[in-house]
Amino acid sequence: MGKIHHRTGQGPDWRWEGVDVYQYNSNKATKQVVIGREDGAPNFEVRFFTIPPGGSSSLDHHAHDHGVMVMHGRARVMLGEDFQEVQAGDIVYIDCWEHHQFVNLSADEPFTFLCIIPPKPVKTEAVPEPTAAAQS
Repeated sequence: MGKIHHRTGQGPDWRWEGVDVYQYNSNKATKQVVIGREDGAPNFEVRFFTIPPGGSSSLDHHAHDHGVMVMHGRARVMLGEDFQEVQAGDIVYIDCWEHHQFVNLSADEPFTFLCIIPPKPVKTEAVPEPTAAAQS
């Protein structure tokens, strides 16, 4: 069954009902999982990131690829060894294992973007092997 998270924030301060906000890295960037496994989505996640003025996302690389849509502001994006400027409305594809980072170019406005990725694997605990006594 589908699910709706109604927006509660104004301007570039995007927030949604029922969606937690997490500190994302040491420069006060935030992450929200807007659609994910908790919403019943088994095949993808939609995440919303806010990078504060002068801040950056983490320098990352992952086994999965990403689709990113810039929602607000301007940033310099690193894709491997390439650096380009992006702004609201731009779409960015990040390939598997490609080093990437967004740096907010504004001194007074946040930089925000949506990021769509495959779901993270479900963590499961190892089930102990039955003992000889339990089998009899």
